[in-house]
Amino acid sequence: MPQLRRRLGRADLRAVPEARRALRELLRHWGGPGQSEVAELLASELVTNALVHTDEGAVLTATVGPRALRVEVQDFVGRGRQPRPRAPQREESTNGRGLVLVESLADDWGVQPCEVGKSVWFELGAGAEAEAA
Repeated sequence: MPQLRRRLGRADLRAVPEARRALRELLRHWGGPGQSEVAELLASELVTNALVHTDEGAVLTATVGPRALRVEVQDFVGRGRQPRPRAPQREESTNGRGLVLVESLADDWGVQPCEVGKSVWFELGAGAEAEAA
């Protein structure tokens, strides 16, 4: 299975467009129309959350399976509050929408505690066009 694994530097928001580019390259021939763009958007939300809300780096892993793409971002912060979708405080705010987007657009998503930190993940199906190929 094709896979991408990237270590993301602590609080380095330049990692977000770099992660998107790497994921785009991995997904060149994957999924139906628009699927790779959705994957890029959701991955960038998870990467941004990990880098903004923790003081450590993170690891992005994307695995292309026969029927779905799984993307996860693991941080290395001790066990704390689990992230959950929440509405932004103000309608015009650009913060607070990341997990709402993930919840809305992913086929499945979740948070898994790790020995150190947690992994936030989502899955997207390849789409009918890709499955028929």
